[in-house]
Amino acid sequence: MLKHWIEAFRLRTLPLALACIGMGSFLAAFFSTFNWIVCVLSLITTLFLQILSNLANDYGDSVHGADSADREGPGRAVQQGVISASSMKRAIIICAVLSFISGLLLLHFAVGIGSNTFFAFLGMGLLAILAAVAYTNGKRPYGYLGLGDVFVFLFFGLVGVVGTYFLHAESIEPTVFLPAIACGFLATGVLNVNNIRDIKSDELAGKRSIPVRLGQKNAKIYHIALIVSAWVAIGIFIFINYVSQWNFLLFLSFPLFVYHLIILWKSNKSSEIDPLLKQLALSSLFFVLAFGFGIVL
Repeated sequence: MLKHWIEAFRLRTLPLALACIGMGSFLAAFFSTFNWIVCVLSLITTLFLQILSNLANDYGDSVHGADSADREGPGRAVQQGVISASSMKRAIIICAVLSFISGLLLLHFAVGIGSNTFFAFLGMGLLAILAAVAYTNGKRPYGYLGLGDVFVFLFFGLVGVVGTYFLHAESIEPTVFLPAIACGFLATGVLNVNNIRDIKSDELAGKRSIPVRLGQKNAKIYHIALIVSAWVAIGIFIFINYVSQWNFLLFLSFPLFVYHLIILWKSNKSSEIDPLLKQLALSSLFFVLAFGFGIVL
């Protein structure tokens, strides 16, 4: 049973959570405002939110039919019957509560309970929990309307990175929006790979993701645009804030993205596309680590 829960957590997606918090924290270190407590609690909160999103997605797609016998990607827990729908519901509630508690602790140490900033971030935290659940759940889940890309860009990019930086610094440096945009595009890319893989089953289930709307070839062109845009955004940040040759450490990750795009373009079967999801998630984390160490060394 533990094995099935670990699979339901979808560990290969967790690097995205680490990436956006890592980016915000590296930027805080670069601008001399880093706080270890904020970093650790931000990581814990975001990991809970990511796991919550994965469990809610497992449950919602099974209910709405996207995770059916026609699906060619990895099997899901509820759809396969290895975890009951009622157990998954309880796990979703538990993860939502843990996310909320962890978020409260984060805000307590970062900005203090009761301040205007506290209530603003509390609202964003509640929206993040709602977004994690509503992606594939409810009468009109926004993931089925093709809006998943927008929410991923916002929460793994602007909110995740800029929000983390603000909790460190209690102020905003305008150029941090550029790495935030880069992270948002890369996270959206991971979702796009997932949706390209699932085009057939999503279309049958009425899930109008971007790849379903565009078709596989155009979805791949869209994917290239996401990756290129991420590199353009981070390149502008380095140009503006150049300090030393260490800043170019980031480009150690560049071949990983070139490889990713080449393989994706050549791949047409779901079984060929599926490994690229994990590859892009890990490449995105390496991108952040290389960038981060490059600006703080």
